[in-house]
Amino acid sequence: MGVFQKIAQLLKANINDLIEKAADPEKMLNQLIEDMEDQLQKARVEVANALADEKILQKKVEENKKAAEEWQKKAELAVSKGEDELAVEALRRKREFERLADEYQKQYEAQHEAVEKLKSGLKMLEDKIEEAKRRKNLLIAKSKRADAQVTITQTMSKLTDTSAFESFEKYAQKIEQKEARAQAQEELLNASKTLEDRFKELENSDEDILNELQKLKEKMGK
Repeated sequence: MGVFQKIAQLLKANINDLIEKAADPEKMLNQLIEDMEDQLQKARVEVANALADEKILQKKVEENKKAAEEWQKKAELAVSKGEDELAVEALRRKREFERLADEYQKQYEAQHEAVEKLKSGLKMLEDKIEEAKRRKNLLIAKSKRADAQVTITQTMSKLTDTSAFESFEKYAQKIEQKEARAQAQEELLNASKTLEDRFKELENSDEDILNELQKLKEKMGK
């Protein structure tokens, strides 16, 4: 598979699906961009090699054309000197180089067309990768917002479960009942103490009277 096809696959990947499956969407997107750039660098090398081949073919065309021109001059020289056999041989060589020049020209034109397509494809891929870089931060933000929404939804779903609130109310009632019992016990204890105090007062009061009565009897000689 060529590097252009690899990059095309990366660009066609369902990014949203990958984000949902990835444990760390930000790390995954950064890795995708890095993979794209690696493949793009390889594509640049391929285009550079193709361009180098184009230049070599162009040079071959020029070399063979120049050789044909030189043999044309040699043929003209042979004719001027009356050397027809040499002139014929020179013309044969000239035609051979012209044929080679034509063949190299055809190859050069085909290579030039291929290189132009590669350069156009390379530019398109560079633009798409730049677009992917710009979209990366937006996709990461969307992913984080989606995660937050899921967390909120899960929390709200737990709040709709009344069992926790019912348990809380039961515990609250138990505590209130316990408090009420403690207060009632304290009130009964206080009431009991008050009744004892009253009897003690009565006892103290009668004792004082009896003492006073005894003193009065003694005074009166009784």
